[in-house]
Amino acid sequence: MSEKEMVLEQSRQTNDEFVALSQFTVAEGMEDSVKDAFMNRPHLVDNAPGFIRMDVLRPTTCPQEFWLMTWWKDECSYETWHQSHAYHESHKQMPKGLKLVPGSAKITKLGLLSR
Repeated sequence: MSEKEMVLEQSRQTNDEFVALSQFTVAEGMEDSVKDAFMNRPHLVDNAPGFIRMDVLRPTTCPQEFWLMTWWKDECSYETWHQSHAYHESHKQMPKGLKLVPGSAKITKLGLLSR
């Protein structure tokens, strides 16, 4: 069993899995460039301790809005990543000149209750 599979199995048993939902809306018609950046992302988070997976979503009715759901073993693992140098490096892949709709960026922290 791989380390990620072991972490996932342990989190299933203890129900302490944590999800961070990041949402933002892209301004100035740059949604296709942002989509491309996510499709070609450097996967720096993939090796972060406690990281399980990341899903990038867009509402079908609002393609300029992006939702990133990152799944973690626990909240501490997420906070450690969020404050790391690698976290800041991972955002350098975003298109130059990217602007967000003011007030649209938010992070919602979620605890897993049931699967």
